[in-house]
Amino acid sequence: MAASTRTWGQARGSSREKAEHPADRPARSSKGRLLARRGRAWGAMEGVRYVRETRGWTLDSAIAPPGQRGFPQGPEPDNTVLPLPSLPQTGVSSPMAVYTEVFDDDLRTFLADYDIGDLRALKGIAEGVENSNYLLLTDRASYILTLYERRVDPADLPYFLGLLRHLSERGLPCPLPVPGRDGEALRTLAGRPAAIVTFLQGAWPRRPDLSHCAQLGEALARLHQAGADYPLSRRNALSVAGWRTLVESTRARADEVMPGLQALLEDELAFLEAHWPQDLPGGVIHADLFPDNVFFLKGTLSGVIDFYFACNDAFAYDLAICLNAWCFEHEREFNFTKARALLNRYQAQRPLTPREIEVLPLLARGAALRFLLTRLYDGLNTPAGALVRPKDPAEYVHKLKFHQAVERAEAYGLDR
Repeated sequence: MAASTRTWGQARGSSREKAEHPADRPARSSKGRLLARRGRAWGAMEGVRYVRETRGWTLDSAIAPPGQRGFPQGPEPDNTVLPLPSLPQTGVSSPMAVYTEVFDDDLRTFLADYDIGDLRALKGIAEGVENSNYLLLTDRASYILTLYERRVDPADLPYFLGLLRHLSERGLPCPLPVPGRDGEALRTLAGRPAAIVTFLQGAWPRRPDLSHCAQLGEALARLHQAGADYPLSRRNALSVAGWRTLVESTRARADEVMPGLQALLEDELAFLEAHWPQDLPGGVIHADLFPDNVFFLKGTLSGVIDFYFACNDAFAYDLAICLNAWCFEHEREFNFTKARALLNRYQAQRPLTPREIEVLPLLARGAALRFLLTRLYDGLNTPAGALVRPKDPAEYVHKLKFHQAVERAEAYGLDR
């Protein structure tokens, strides 16, 4: 398939011209009840209100309890930007991240093991690409229900859920796992491992500004410090040792997405394998701290979510992931001013070592390659008719090429 004919971000019932997913438009039965996707899926019960698409894990205004509504984010300031090389682009739209649908009887049986009140509504959340996430509303509170899919190894779930509690107890605003009546937080729903966590107020920033980036830098440093005494450990399966498998699995079709992509991947991986640092300070890292995993409420950071890539690795690698995720504009230009705010606020909380500063451009290249590879793999392997739409890997080709041209960390705005 030629690159020009591949559509990133298109799935059953969607179109590139129409961002709204058909599931976001509720159908009505002959009795006037609001119905969810496919009718039999959750949402067709008497007395239950169908919630329109929740963005950033905020509640629909019609049913949100007082104090639990998202707040709009302010405009982005005019900051210094550095251009990226011009590369081909492909279309992408926001995902509907529900792989596994939940049906009425299964849900009621599952919730009977909890003391969280009577069910009022459940709605799939249109964020994320790894797990099936639902907003769960009872007559007592709001929660997030997650069914673990795809890359999540059930053996890792005690690490993830334990880490949430550990960090929360040390002051980091993150979701708390909700235990069932038997004290266990991990159960099974619809044939998948599943857990309920507390709902965090706020909304993620669509266009992060300087304040968002600065607060993110401080929160990341606090996360690294708070995890220092976490007793469990988990290897980062998506670090340099795991990238070779992804390159090999996409070799035959990478050039369908972008001409010359396979050669770029092979050359970059060979360079990183030869130069990847092994002597950096490390511990618990988030490893996926994109803007849609950080909430703000009235301009203040109110939550950090989605710890299902968390692992033990170099702290500076986590920082490099954030440079890629927070400091490029929609036009794929690097924003020096945002990067400076993020890095300097991180340093104020946890100063970087000279070695971390030296290798930061190399780590940024590795972080760009990691997300380029997983996006490419997902795009080539997402089955037809899936309810999730893969993200465009071309974005991270641009970012990788930018970092390849960076020689010193000062180019990111870092004050030594």
